[in-house]
Amino acid sequence: MTADTLTASYLVCERVARRRARNFYYGFLLLPRPKRSALCALYAFMRHVDDVADTPGELSGRRQALEHLREQCRRLPTAVPGDQAFWPALADTLERYGVPTGYLLDVIDGAASDLGTVRYETFAQLRQYCYRVAGAVGCACVYVFGFRDPAAIERAEQLGIAFQLTNILRDLRRDLQMGRVYLPEEDFVRFGCTTAELARTTPPEGPLRSLLQFEGQRAWEFFARGWQLLPLVDPDSRPALWALARIYSGLLAEMERRNYDVFSRPVRLTTAEKFGVLMRASLGPAGGYTFDQRNRDWWGFSRAVFRARPR
Repeated sequence: MTADTLTASYLVCERVARRRARNFYYGFLLLPRPKRSALCALYAFMRHVDDVADTPGELSGRRQALEHLREQCRRLPTAVPGDQAFWPALADTLERYGVPTGYLLDVIDGAASDLGTVRYETFAQLRQYCYRVAGAVGCACVYVFGFRDPAAIERAEQLGIAFQLTNILRDLRRDLQMGRVYLPEEDFVRFGCTTAELARTTPPEGPLRSLLQFEGQRAWEFFARGWQLLPLVDPDSRPALWALARIYSGLLAEMERRNYDVFSRPVRLTTAEKFGVLMRASLGPAGGYTFDQRNRDWWGFSRAVFRARPR
C-alpha cells in the first residue's frame, strides 16, 4: 500500500463523514488531525455496512454482501481489500490504534439482524442489538480516543447504547415504515400500547406517551453511565467526546421537551446549535466534562438563545 493510496483513502473517508455524519462530524472536528482521520475511516466503514443492509433488494443478496464484508474484515489489517476506497484507511487505523477487528464483526452482525422484519420481545434482546450496532462502535472509537483504564471499554459501550436508544426514539415512524419496531414488546404490554400507535402523525397521549417517557428515561440512565468515559480518555480527545455526547443528549433533551412528540415533525438540532456545542467544548464547559441535571437543563437555555436571534 503506497502513501498516495493511503492518503487518497483517508480523503474519501473524510468526505463520507462530512457529507453523511450529520451529528458525529461536528465532534470529529475537535480532534487532532490523525485521530479525526481515523474516526472518519471507522465511520466510512460503519456507513457502508448500514448501506448494504438498507439497500432495497433481495434479502439473500444483502446477506451475501454482509458475509463478504465479514470475510474481508477477518483478514484485516494485513490483507487490504481493493473493492472499496475506505479499506486502506481502515486497515491503517486498526493497526495504528490497535482497534480489535472483533468490533467490526459485531457491527456487521447487528446490520444483519436488521434484514427483514424486526421485533424484540425483551429489553435484554434489544440491548444486545444496541451493543452490536452502536456499543461496539463506541468500543472501537475509544481506541482512537486513547485510554489507560480498562473501564473505558464498558463506559464506551454504554455511551454507544445511549446513542442508539436515542436514535430508536427519534426514528420510530421511519423504522415502522421499514417493518422495524425496536421498542420491546414487554414494554408495550406494560403500558397497554400497541405498535399500530407508532404510525400516528399527532403528539402521543396517555399510555403511549408514558411508554416513550419510560424509554427516554432508560436512555438517560445509559447516558449518565456512559458519561463517565470522558475523564478516562486522552485529554486531547475529551472536547470531541464531550461534543458528541452533548449533541446526542441534546436530541434526547429535545424529545423530552416536546413530551416525546416525534411524530409531528423531525427531531434535530440546528446547525447553529451544533456549532454552539463546538464552541463550548473547545473553550471547556463550565464545571468540567461532567454529566448532571444542569447539563440537561442547558439545552433549554441554549435553544432559547438561538431562537431569539434574528434569522
